Amino acid sequence: MSIVVNIYYSGENGNARKFAEEMEKSGTVAEIRNETGNERYEYFFPKNDAETVLLIDKWENQAAIDAHHASPMMAKISALREKYNLHMKVERYISDAGIPDSDVKFLRD
Repeated sequence: MSIVVNIYYSGENGNARKFAEEMEKSGTVAEIRNETGNERYEYFFPKNDAETVLLIDKWENQAAIDAHHASPMMAKISALREKYNLHMKVERYISDAGIPDSDVKFLRD
């Protein structure tokens, strides 16, 4: 069972994209991806909202999230959020056992 956290970063004047770019270029994203329990850390750009960036952040369990939140990485992330004056909306999901057989017929490899 994994925990997926969707974080929508919103700002003005392209600041959400600048934040994501700086997170990547600074190596912070690579460091987070190497943390124990991290399964995914990836940014997406909504087609209909140029001022928002979606982060899909997936962790093995709550202990891995707690360790991430207690790490020095959070100070870097917080400083960049402040630098770019970003606001956040968060959604959290706990994965289940997988895709039900009734849904598999709608998937295509």
